[in-house]
Amino acid sequence: MNMELNRIVSSQSLHRFAYRYLTEIGVNKEIALYINQLVLVIAVLLISWIFFYITRRFLLGILNSVALKTSTAFDDFLVKNKVMMHVSRLVPYIIIKNSLPYLFQDFKSIIPFLTAVLDFVLIMFVVGIFRAFFKSCRDYLKTKELFKDKPVDSYLQVVSLFMYAIAGIMIFSLVTGMSAKAFVAGLGAASAVLMLIFKDTILGFVASVQVSTNDMVRIGDWIEMPKFGADGDVIEINLNTVKIQNWDKTITNIPTYYLISDSFKNWRGMHSFGGRRIKRAIHIKISSIHFVTEEEIDKLKSIQLLKPYIESRQLEIVGFNAENHVDTENPINGRHLTNVGLFRKYVEEYAKQKKGINTQMTLMVRHLAPGEKGLPIELYMFTDKTVWAYYENVMADIFDHILAAVPYFNLEVFELPASDDLRNVKLSVGNFEK
Repeated sequence: MNMELNRIVSSQSLHRFAYRYLTEIGVNKEIALYINQLVLVIAVLLISWIFFYITRRFLLGILNSVALKTSTAFDDFLVKNKVMMHVSRLVPYIIIKNSLPYLFQDFKSIIPFLTAVLDFVLIMFVVGIFRAFFKSCRDYLKTKELFKDKPVDSYLQVVSLFMYAIAGIMIFSLVTGMSAKAFVAGLGAASAVLMLIFKDTILGFVASVQVSTNDMVRIGDWIEMPKFGADGDVIEINLNTVKIQNWDKTITNIPTYYLISDSFKNWRGMHSFGGRRIKRAIHIKISSIHFVTEEEIDKLKSIQLLKPYIESRQLEIVGFNAENHVDTENPINGRHLTNVGLFRKYVEEYAKQKKGINTQMTLMVRHLAPGEKGLPIELYMFTDKTVWAYYENVMADIFDHILAAVPYFNLEVFELPASDDLRNVKLSVGNFEK
């Protein structure tokens, strides 16, 4: 140390101005050496920060002015994601890196270590620049109609994954002194362990590629996966998870690879088709079904939607019965109108003129198999819009009307007996016994 101090004393280099001043006022030479070094480091850091501040303000000012003048939105996203701020960080790096040989002339042994640290910082700065740039590209692509329903976030994560992998290899090579080529070759031997560690990431990556390539799910699709309790819109597709906002506004996260390993229902076809299906039945009490009498027919003719059908069917039935010499005294002979048949035809005609029903798609009112709850009359048709609230309102309007219309056909809707019905039966039985 004494020999080093003697060398410093004999040197009149500018970078030792603080050392000369301190020794002149009687400070110990060794202490003066360290104080001189500290002053130099602070001075370089201060200069670096000043240049960083000036560069950042300059670059941001240029980019902001360009963004305001141009019609494209890409430069706006560059500003939003602070790309120029990341670029301006290279200025202090350059200043400090180039000043190291001069700054640490008296401590040359520490220069290799500081150089390695600065190289590590440079890698982080470059990663930050590219990440901010890729995020800007992602945000810009999301504004384009072509990419609005594509998993752009997954693309960003895949690119980021490769970028971080390259950065990790470079950092490992920097720390260990091993060449990057040798490190990559060594990864082959550890591939089994790496596959175990990154199993979910690898599966997610493969699933993301397949989901995107086969166009299985897009952002904005309504999907159902009962296994995970998911029923709602896809709001985000990442490398590892798909985020679904359920109708109750809860969020369900599903691993991406389950979209290709499990079944799920995608309602996109309904939206693109332009109609949403109504498939609901009302149950008619079988004991209320009968052949209609002439008096009932005359009464039902007052229903405007049904009158043309009744008249045409009457002519057809009368002609058939006359041609086949049918004894019409007994209604079971030949052909006759039934109240449930007229009701079914009325519902069909009502649906055809109902606002909100798409008459260009399948529209029918049909019988299902009779059962313990009576005869199901099913309405099978499509609304002309797929909006949920609109669909529910149209369907409710239809069933409000036809349920109220059932008594006009001397029919009854089947329903299980309520407590009042049972009490009335008991009272009736009691009165009868008396």
